Amino acid sequence: MPAHTRPRGPDATAGGLPVGVVGTGYVGLTTAACLARLGHTVAGVDVDPDKVDALNHGEVDLGEPGLADLVRAGRDAGSLGFTTDPAALGAAGVVVVCVPTPSGPDGTADLAVFDSVLAGLAPVLAPDCVVAVKSTVPVGTTARAGRVLDRATVSNPEFLREGHAAHDFLHPDRIVLGADDPTAAGRVAALYAGLDAPVLRTDPASAELAKYASNAFLALKVSYVNVLAELCERVGADVGDVADTLRRDPRIGSAFLTPGPGWGGSCLPKDTRALLRTAEEAGVDFALLADAIAANRHQHDRVARTVREAITGSADGALAGVRIGLLGLTFKAGTDDVRDSPALAVAARLAVDGAVLTAYDPGIGRAAAGALTAAGVQSVDDPVLVAKDAAGLVLLTEWPRFRDLDWAELADHTGNPVLVDTRGLLDPGTMAGAGWRYHRLGRGRGEPGPTPG
Repeated sequence: MPAHTRPRGPDATAGGLPVGVVGTGYVGLTTAACLARLGHTVAGVDVDPDKVDALNHGEVDLGEPGLADLVRAGRDAGSLGFTTDPAALGAAGVVVVCVPTPSGPDGTADLAVFDSVLAGLAPVLAPDCVVAVKSTVPVGTTARAGRVLDRATVSNPEFLREGHAAHDFLHPDRIVLGADDPTAAGRVAALYAGLDAPVLRTDPASAELAKYASNAFLALKVSYVNVLAELCERVGADVGDVADTLRRDPRIGSAFLTPGPGWGGSCLPKDTRALLRTAEEAGVDFALLADAIAANRHQHDRVARTVREAITGSADGALAGVRIGLLGLTFKAGTDDVRDSPALAVAARLAVDGAVLTAYDPGIGRAAAGALTAAGVQSVDDPVLVAKDAAGLVLLTEWPRFRDLDWAELADHTGNPVLVDTRGLLDPGTMAGAGWRYHRLGRGRGEPGPTPG
């Protein structure tokens, strides 16, 4: 069992520790900015000179609420700076590794960047520097890093939600430290001094596995409720009422029980694949997780089929040349991230069938252009352009502002006011009053709406 403690009070840092953070993506930049906010002196290291220059000027290109303000505050206070020179880590008492570990073709985590970082760290770190691994890595990686670097290493996985990363870092529900050296674990724990959160101390392998296990369990819940939604449609039940009953059971909890087009993003897809691969290598038949992954792929097909039937009136209806408007492209609201987005997965299936797709997403950025092109989607900056002459609309990302659109105006612009709401975001009565034939996933009884024709 892990030991449960809490970080020592603010005096424990004695004015803060010199800290290095390697990598300035979602996790790395959030870690660097928030550690500076907690009173440490932080050097962020990245291989991209343009990104480093922008960060040193307070420019942040990630759509994370509050993160840009934290970066600028740290820069202005002199507690946060960025460089491409690993030698800047020489004064650090703790170096936190936050580099990507993408999924390889067989589901195994690709550690090429991580291993390259280890090779670069070896000659520059101070003898007593502790390395904390915040990157999501396979079981055994932290111990291997300790052998490569010949020093104490600590697994310190992150549990940050995109769109809430800075908040989650500064208000964590738990801090996990996996280490064989209690002194090293204590030094990493001191980074979080002053935060009111339990610290779970365990061995490195358990900490590494806990990260994968957490994300995989969330994926299981989403796949479960999506299959449940399909069952509700078949038997005439309402998944909203069924899920509300589940949420009220404290043994189940309320999160991740809303049906949608599937789960995606930078974590759940790669982490479920990596955990499944780990199980296979260990000789464990993790059929439950494999089924959740398969259910997620099925959900993309199911949503595309629902759209086809809603727009054409038939599950076999032709979509070639049919103009369809999409609302939302990011994998969830509150972020600009389209990595493994279920919205794009559904769009790609519609595009293969010949549909002409136009989309609006308030968070999308230029960096997503390649992914949109691959999915066959044209992005526009006005929802009216999405609706204009469309045979129907599909809501794919749960942006709250979509509730406040002028739906009566959008209905006037469409050639066929049909809406498939894959997130259950909108009110059926309101949509009926605005002139829409409204379809929501997981409802077996008909939604109110105007009679066709």
